[in-house]
Amino acid sequence: MTQAFIGVDVGTSSARAGVFDGHGKLLAAARHPITIWHEAGGIVEQSSAQIWDACVTAVKAAMMEAAVPPSAVHGLGFDATCSLVVLDAAGQPLTVSPSGDPARNVIVWMDHRAAAETRRINATGDEVLRYVGGSVSPEMEIPKVLWLKTHLPRSYAGAGHFFDLADYLTFRATGSTARSMCTLTCKWNYLSHEQRWSASYLDRVGLGDLVTEDFRRIGRDIVVPGRALGTGLTLAAAAELGLPPGTPVGASLIDAHAGGVGMIGGRADDGGPVDVCRRLAYIMGTSACIMASTREPRFVDGVWGPYFSGMVPGLWLNEGGQSAAGAAIDHLLKAHPAHGEARDAARGAGLDLPTYLERRILTQVATPGEAARLARDIHVFPEFLGNRSPFADPDARAIVAGLDLDDDIASMERLFVAGLCGLAYGLADVVEAFRAHGVACDLMVIGGGAGRSALVRQIMADTTALTVALPQTAEPVLLGAAMLGAVASGVYPSVDDAMAAMSAIGSPSAPAAAGITDFHRAKRRIHGLMRELDRASRGVMRGTGGEDESTMV
Repeated sequence: MTQAFIGVDVGTSSARAGVFDGHGKLLAAARHPITIWHEAGGIVEQSSAQIWDACVTAVKAAMMEAAVPPSAVHGLGFDATCSLVVLDAAGQPLTVSPSGDPARNVIVWMDHRAAAETRRINATGDEVLRYVGGSVSPEMEIPKVLWLKTHLPRSYAGAGHFFDLADYLTFRATGSTARSMCTLTCKWNYLSHEQRWSASYLDRVGLGDLVTEDFRRIGRDIVVPGRALGTGLTLAAAAELGLPPGTPVGASLIDAHAGGVGMIGGRADDGGPVDVCRRLAYIMGTSACIMASTREPRFVDGVWGPYFSGMVPGLWLNEGGQSAAGAAIDHLLKAHPAHGEARDAARGAGLDLPTYLERRILTQVATPGEAARLARDIHVFPEFLGNRSPFADPDARAIVAGLDLDDDIASMERLFVAGLCGLAYGLADVVEAFRAHGVACDLMVIGGGAGRSALVRQIMADTTALTVALPQTAEPVLLGAAMLGAVASGVYPSVDDAMAAMSAIGSPSAPAAAGITDFHRAKRRIHGLMRELDRASRGVMRGTGGEDESTMV
């Protein structure tokens, strides 16, 4: 009988499940959509009950396609976005929404309602902020909890549990309130290297009541990713998922971090030793994360971390990122006059729009790297949701320079390539910040939907001077989650062992074409000028009678 492990990944718009064998081979995968509510003021909300139902549907569909019996499943792991889930003392949803809708009990990671709270926290200059690159982001959980206390005090007071979404899923599966060291360290300012919350920090930012109650609502039992939780699947969860009660469930990971686990430890073609500390993981989805593991802490201004055991237990993690990656490209394309025509043509060809455009582009050039020259005269600074790192500027906004009145698909192709270049230059900013602080890196393993693009990989390689490779699996995030189940089951004694046994590296990028490095250097200079323009324009408009940065969200 095949020994199987299930990984469940909850992204921004869907829940996915993958069934893998003990060697990391994907047997089947399925997804189910999730509703998302957008409101004015940077509000983005979801329903934890609906998210769980989507996980159940995806797991059942993947199991059916894999055609393995439930008894073959030896372990289960979850990952998710760093969204905040609020439940009452009975474990039922409690609204986080100004609408008052009790179903809307999740503040999504990209929700920026807590921008003012974020600034107040950062203004404290607390020592804890050293371990998050110097400043928290409105994407993190402490600002969101503080927003709830300030703006929805009844929900705050009535909350029995504040969960990161990934920890909510393991709670729903096992009944265990244990939190993952990954989620608490990376998104809640938990000091994992000292195994403690900072009581003085929480008191200083206005959440001292969480200290008084002995951290009951935010987590007292903190475990490393992959640790078996409770006694496995509860009777109720097992019945819903169609799996045996007691199936081991591993402590969770944030979604990008699951992708990192699924990628950086992979076997190389030459069979040589693997040093995960010389590999970056780049997960490119709606947003993007760039992650580096080190044996000693590295303090990089504007880059989240260093987090002890934030991804790979026993190693320190630095986490750069881009708040809008795939979302930035989608927004650019939707705004182009040729969007409808190109979308229909892509559908007719059975392709998504970026793949359709890439195929058209690659017929015009000798190599993928040369495609960047299509964007010679158009430049995109794609900070639609602010800069996550290394500038830690949540108020940054996008700029497009060089637009003309062309409205055909060829014009859209140029904009598409310019957007990819803009994302690559943001990535290069993070890589350079890593290197300047002693983070050695030779290879970047890229995952996420956009990572399958030869055009994306080559532009990233040519811009960063890194070798860029794909993992052999098409689903590294799901694989990373499945590895948690494999560790929880005891089949593999550690995350390191699971990475070595269940993952491998695919083909690397080609060397840069002649002259393309100079081309990107010139465009990166323009990228930097656009950043300066964005900052200067906000400074000019501040205090002119509209909203200033102390109230903007």
